[in-house]
Amino acid sequence: MTEPTRLDVLRASEPLDGSDGRRPSPVDSTPDLFTRHPSNPIITVDQLPYRANTVFNPGAGRVGDETVLLLRVEDRSGVSHLQVARSSDGVTDWRFDPAPLLSPEPDRHSEEIWGCEDARLTWLPEREEWVIAYTAYSKLGPLVSLAATTDFREVRRLGPVMPPEDKDAALFPRRIGGRWLMIHRPSPLRGLAHMWMSKSPDMRHWGDHEVLLEAREGAWWDAGKIGLGPPPLETSEGWLLCYHGVHSTAGGPIYRVGLALLDLENPHIVLRRSTEWVFAPSAPYERGGDVDKVVFPNGWVLDEGTGILSMYYGAADSSVALATAKLTDLLDHLCRTPTTPRRRDGDGASMPL
Repeated sequence: MTEPTRLDVLRASEPLDGSDGRRPSPVDSTPDLFTRHPSNPIITVDQLPYRANTVFNPGAGRVGDETVLLLRVEDRSGVSHLQVARSSDGVTDWRFDPAPLLSPEPDRHSEEIWGCEDARLTWLPEREEWVIAYTAYSKLGPLVSLAATTDFREVRRLGPVMPPEDKDAALFPRRIGGRWLMIHRPSPLRGLAHMWMSKSPDMRHWGDHEVLLEAREGAWWDAGKIGLGPPPLETSEGWLLCYHGVHSTAGGPIYRVGLALLDLENPHIVLRRSTEWVFAPSAPYERGGDVDKVVFPNGWVLDEGTGILSMYYGAADSSVALATAKLTDLLDHLCRTPTTPRRRDGDGASMPL
């Protein structure tokens, strides 16, 4: 007999799902699920082996016995490139490769003329390689590009896969229904900026585009614009998502972090979603920098032995920081949140609110 999951247990007594149009009540008060590392920020621009303006928004992965971060480094011209840093413990003694892994090559890749930004790293066992989803930036706007590597020393570009304006992309680590899946965030000329999901048979041709998670409206912490953080993490309860929400205020935007849970075999189905944020800029290095009041996670690494999830994030677009959480705590928190209400749009598609 199959052991019941957290969701199985909780479905017997579902909390208010918000289907009557009322705001779902918070789950108690959101606990401090993430703990900042006492050494934060763990990487600053002064540690780089060359001069630059800032370092932030790292992708993350575990390669052999090392934690690898793919850092966004903005040089003093304002253009960004992607630089590899390696550490045995994922916290200290970072070693930087002598040259960037991905830097703009305008003569060959015009979509990158203004920079390579904000990488997310996904290990694909089927292909035995890492796929890097990153933002290529040019005068036409930002778009999603892919690249592949096995060791973060050599890389091959797979090229653009989405037109502008689009960013905040990452792949799922395995095919589902025979196709690769990718989450990304187009920025429309009108309306809100939602998270979408697209599918591909070959990682080059993408289609079946659909809204996955909508930005909320009004006073919500994630109203107006949301975007994927690290790549989806497969768990016993579903695909765990971490995403950023942008709340506009008179003092400027605030970037905070929330969680969501997708069905394992039908990940277009959103099972749960944070009502409150679970991580927000509060430390001085997060509240002041090139862009104030920003926490922006792009990568996480799970220690299978301890169940500790290490989340690497950009702080105020100026440094790299680390926060950790127990995976079970994150899942327990999500499983106690209200179910995600869904509605029908004009085309009859089911869309999460």
